[in-house]
Amino acid sequence: MALTLTEKILQKHIVKEACSDTTFIEGTPIERGKDIAIRIDQTLTQDATGTMAYLQFETIGIPRVKTDLSVSYIDHNTLQTDYRNMDDHQYLESIAKKYGLYFSRPGNGICHQVHLEKFGIPGKTLLGSDSHTPTGGGIGMIAIGAGGLDVAVAMGGGAFHLAMPKVIGVKLTGKLRCGVSAKDIILAVLEKETVKGGVGAVYEYFGDGVQYLTVPQRATITNMGAELGATCSIFPSDKATKDFLTAMNRSESWTEIKADAGAEYDKIVEINLDTLVSKIACPHSPDAVKNIADVAGKKVSQVVIGSCTNSSLDDLAAVANIVKGKHIAEGVEAGIAPGSRSTLLMAEKAGILGELIRAGFRILESACGPCIGQGFAPNSKAVTLRTFNRNFKGRSGTADAEVYLVSPEAAAAAAITGTITDPQTICDNRMYTLKSDNSRISMLANDYVPALASDNAMILRPTTIEEGSKVEIIRGPNIKPCPSCPPCEDTLRIPVLIKAGDNVSTDDIMPAGAKMLPLRSNIPEIAKYTLERIDPHFYENAFAIKKAGKQGCAVIGRENYGQGSSREHAALAPMYLGVRALIVRSFARIHKANLVNYGILPIQFAKPEDYDKINCGDEIEIKNIFDSLTTGKNFTIIIHPKTGASYTIEGINNLDLRTRNVLKAGGLAAYTRSGGQ
Repeated sequence: MALTLTEKILQKHIVKEACSDTTFIEGTPIERGKDIAIRIDQTLTQDATGTMAYLQFETIGIPRVKTDLSVSYIDHNTLQTDYRNMDDHQYLESIAKKYGLYFSRPGNGICHQVHLEKFGIPGKTLLGSDSHTPTGGGIGMIAIGAGGLDVAVAMGGGAFHLAMPKVIGVKLTGKLRCGVSAKDIILAVLEKETVKGGVGAVYEYFGDGVQYLTVPQRATITNMGAELGATCSIFPSDKATKDFLTAMNRSESWTEIKADAGAEYDKIVEINLDTLVSKIACPHSPDAVKNIADVAGKKVSQVVIGSCTNSSLDDLAAVANIVKGKHIAEGVEAGIAPGSRSTLLMAEKAGILGELIRAGFRILESACGPCIGQGFAPNSKAVTLRTFNRNFKGRSGTADAEVYLVSPEAAAAAAITGTITDPQTICDNRMYTLKSDNSRISMLANDYVPALASDNAMILRPTTIEEGSKVEIIRGPNIKPCPSCPPCEDTLRIPVLIKAGDNVSTDDIMPAGAKMLPLRSNIPEIAKYTLERIDPHFYENAFAIKKAGKQGCAVIGRENYGQGSSREHAALAPMYLGVRALIVRSFARIHKANLVNYGILPIQFAKPEDYDKINCGDEIEIKNIFDSLTTGKNFTIIIHPKTGASYTIEGINNLDLRTRNVLKAGGLAAYTRSGGQ
């Protein structure tokens, strides 16, 4: 039977003994929605999530990571205004030496781009404690973002569990026109599918148009597939993949993998690249997409090019072509953050860096930087164009800024004109090149690329077992142990402290930015900022309940609760403060998994209209929890309003057997320690 590429890779990685309630027949499609457990070949962490992940890994008690390869990256907390971030870096470096990981040092670049260049292998599985780990799908990996505790378990040799996703095919036909880029492809998909359209799905790209996309272009698309809520996105591994890996001096890592002829998809989205136009995501959501021509002329005060979405050599070359011989418009500040040290070196060698500097761009560190609110914040009431993947309100560091997401070409056009400009209107069918043939630059065509790509001086290789046994782990004063989850109780009667709306992001639950990131290894301290964007008094109210020794509290939400980053702190801090249950209309995938990992009941309204009946201050009573978790029955919830008679509603229990067992055990750490798989 013909299989999709997604199914082929997942089937090769299934750990049958860890799957609780599914029967597999090799070579046949897996029933959608069924629990599967897969072997993880590679893991990655970054420093904003990594410290907590490794604190959790230490508690497992395994002397060395059991994956084929695990990498610890430093790319988030690089703004060092006091001791805390560098303390985390020293902890992470010592952990890597102790347990046999690669360690990518500060300044080496953003984890997703570096991993693509140095470590990614077609057909392998990658689990990362960052929501944009699906970037690896650009070279044909099943690359999935997850919480740090899931990654810690995978590093210890445990399987990763997920519901078998739907496979949505994205059929690309034709070729991109001048001024239209890979960013416009993914924005077009978001326009069609929305930020919750991909929940429970993998987006698999196929069609004649795929062959014309380079790996950096494909990685832009798979990276930002996270904004669809998707499990991951994937491209086939073909000649373009081989060319990329050869340029990276890793040709031995290449293998051809693609969907079988006649493979059937759960749904097909079609995009004709011949007719695609430049797109723009308007404030404050990645799916608020319009044709850029429809908003052209709006004055811009800031432009930033970079992030793990658009900071490759191809991206920088496209910008250099547009700004060559020109200068940044008056009243505009513009910055560029190359995605990796290798990219920066190659851009310098190619003359691209010089063009950008001459045009007036500020060259930022090869790190996440402004994408996560770490510097280069826009002015008040700014219109800022960014080649990033998220434009949630306040994420830039300026609460009232209007953040638009665009392609590098559109960002460059705005930088020199001072207004939102359709790059197709200034396109001359020529891209920056060292050669005289007027062809689009390809880093694969330059003889110097393999030598620079092979420069791994900023990556520390794993130690031997003997060397690791002698390493002393360095712990700064800001690094605190991970709090333990409370035990599961059969009945909860708890007050509703927050009633939230649609599309609550992990930024809303646990903000990022320069102020918050140094606290990622200190849960008692970072918990003070939990849900403050929705209710500034949430911490003091929740902490008062916790201090009084009561059972805890509940949060109510609408659609797509927990969208955005994989940061487990958005579940860990609420757990620490006593949140015991979330009742919503729908969850984002990673956040729901993180809630389970920390023993918080994730419940969905059986009747969506029940959301409208509940108010802050009401008490909810969830009865017979053990019975629901044992049998899979729906949850019975009694609502005790502040005024009026009590009434009963039903909560959907759509949790698989293993997930229910994790909740009964009091979270994933306790479940793993008890021998659960």
